[in-house]
Amino acid sequence: MDNHTPEQRHKNMAAIKCKDTEIEVRLRKELWSRGLRYRKNCRDVPGKPDIVFKGAKVAVFCDSEFWHGKDWEKRKDEIQSNRNYWIPKIERNIERDKEVNSLLEENGWKVIRFWGEDIDKHTSECADKVEAAVRGMRN
Repeated sequence: MDNHTPEQRHKNMAAIKCKDTEIEVRLRKELWSRGLRYRKNCRDVPGKPDIVFKGAKVAVFCDSEFWHGKDWEKRKDEIQSNRNYWIPKIERNIERDKEVNSLLEENGWKVIRFWGEDIDKHTSECADKVEAAVRGMRN
């Protein structure tokens, strides 16, 4: 059972950002400082990646651990409230991520996905991977 009223839950859910999150901004700043220019949340690329290098065909996704199901088999047991809603929702997100990866790869894109905590702890290393992919795809 939810501990919040429907109005409180709506307010909480509406506050969740789907673009320009902290992890996205952190990685984008690092990439920009390296002279890499990109598009954000490009709607004409399947999956609307967080960071897109169109010319190099590199799509970067910055995935939060909860919404995208990191360590899902272990973590789904931690969900206490509204399990009938959250478990299928997150499992569908995981499936959609796989579908988007396949679609992009079939069309010649390099797909890179980072977990939020990896960006938080290892921003430079994540940017290294993106930079190498962009330079590799351009050559």
